[in-house]
Amino acid sequence: MDISFLPADKYMVINKTTLTELDRKNIVNLYEPIIGSLAVSLYLTLWRDLDRFNIVSMEYTHHHLMTILKASLEDIKKARVTLEGIGLLRTYLEKKEPNNYVYELYSPLNAKEFFANPIFSVVLYNNIGSYEYELLKKEYQVMKFDLKNFEEITASFDEVYTSSSDDFTFEAVGRSTLPLTMQDQVDFDLLLSSLPKGIMSERAINKKVKDLINQLALIYNIDTLKMVEILRLTLNDKGYIDKDTLRKETRKYYQYNKDGRLPTLIYRTQPTYLKNPKGDTSKKGKIIEVFENTSPYDFLVSKYKGSTPTNRDLKLLETLLIDVGLTPAVTNVLIDYVLKKNNNKLNTAFIETIAGQWKRLGIKTALEAMETAEKEHKKYTKKLKTVKQSSNNETMPVWFNETITKEEMTKEEEEDLKNILEKYR
Repeated sequence: MDISFLPADKYMVINKTTLTELDRKNIVNLYEPIIGSLAVSLYLTLWRDLDRFNIVSMEYTHHHLMTILKASLEDIKKARVTLEGIGLLRTYLEKKEPNNYVYELYSPLNAKEFFANPIFSVVLYNNIGSYEYELLKKEYQVMKFDLKNFEEITASFDEVYTSSSDDFTFEAVGRSTLPLTMQDQVDFDLLLSSLPKGIMSERAINKKVKDLINQLALIYNIDTLKMVEILRLTLNDKGYIDKDTLRKETRKYYQYNKDGRLPTLIYRTQPTYLKNPKGDTSKKGKIIEVFENTSPYDFLVSKYKGSTPTNRDLKLLETLLIDVGLTPAVTNVLIDYVLKKNNNKLNTAFIETIAGQWKRLGIKTALEAMETAEKEHKKYTKKLKTVKQSSNNETMPVWFNETITKEEMTKEEEEDLKNILEKYR
C-alpha cells in the first residue's frame, strides 16, 4: 500500500506487552545483527515514548522521530517496515489531514525461542559468524547444577495461603510477541498428494508443523517436491513428523548442495507470484526467466567466471536485498546493468543510487527493472547528444530492446546472450 508519509503525520504508541531490561539486551544482542541499528533505534525510541505513560504514549509527530534518530523519513519508514516484518511492531493508519498512526509494540523472542527459530538462528549465524555466534550462545546458556544429593523442601501454595471470597480479577498486560507472517512457501496440496498413502498420519501436518515447513522452505529455498523427499526422512513409526529431524535434514540437504555453507537471503530466487507469465519464448523472455530463477549469489558467481565473489560484493548483495528490500530478480537486473555500464565494476554508491530510485518506484519484477533501465539510458543518451560525446562506444546489456531486436549482433553480444541463456541452467 503506497501511503504518503509526512513529518507532520501524528503517531501514538500502544504497549501490547511487558518490556524488561532483558528484552532490551535481546534486541541489541540477537536482533540488531539481522535488522540493523536504525530499526533497533526506532524500536527503543518508541519504547522510550512509552516509558512515561507505560500503556499508551502521548501523541507525537514523525518530525519528533526524525529529530531523535537523526534520520530521513524514508529511512524511518524502512526501519518501521523492518520491525513489522520481524514481528516487533504492528502499524495502524487513520487517513486524515494529517494522517494518524498507531504503533503497537511487541516483545522480542526470548533467547530460547530465538535460537530455536530456524530463520532467526540461521540468519544470525551467517551475519555474525561462528565465533560470535558461539559466544552469544554461551552468554545465554543455562547453568546446570547437580542436585541429586539434595531433597526439595519448597512449600506449596496451599501450605502458605488461604482463599478469599473477594473478587479482584482484572485483565492485566502480559508478555506478548508477534508470530512471523508469510505466504505458503510450498504447495501443501501437492505435498500431501505426493507422499505415498499410509506413510504419514492425517494429523501430522498441524499448524506448528506447517509453519515450520514454510520457514524452512523460505530460508533454505526448498521447493515442494524436494520438501516431499526431505519429509519422508523425518517420519517416525507412527507417521508423525519429527521437527528436529526435519530441521537437520533440511540443513544437510542445503549444505550438501551449497558446498557446506548456510544460507542468507542472497541465495533466494524470485518469488513465484512476481515472476513473468510462462510461455514467453522470446529472447527477452528467456533472459527474464534466468533473472527470475537464479539467486543473486549464483548470478554474481557467474560474473566472476565461477569464482567466489569478494566479501565486499556479497555485502553489497545483502544490502540490496535486506536493507533496500529489492527482490532477487530486480537485484540481478541491477547487477547486470551496472557491470555492463560501468566497465565490469560494481560501484557501491552508483548501485545504491539506482537501487533507491527503483525501490521508490515500487519496482518488483525483472521486466519492470529492465524497462526502467532502458528508459533511464535513453534519457542519458539524449543528454549526451547536447555535447560532443558519442554513446555508441558504451557497452549496454544485451537485453536492451534496441540491441536484442537487431537482426544482426556482434560476436560479443551473441556471446553475452549465450552466457545469460545457458550458463545458469
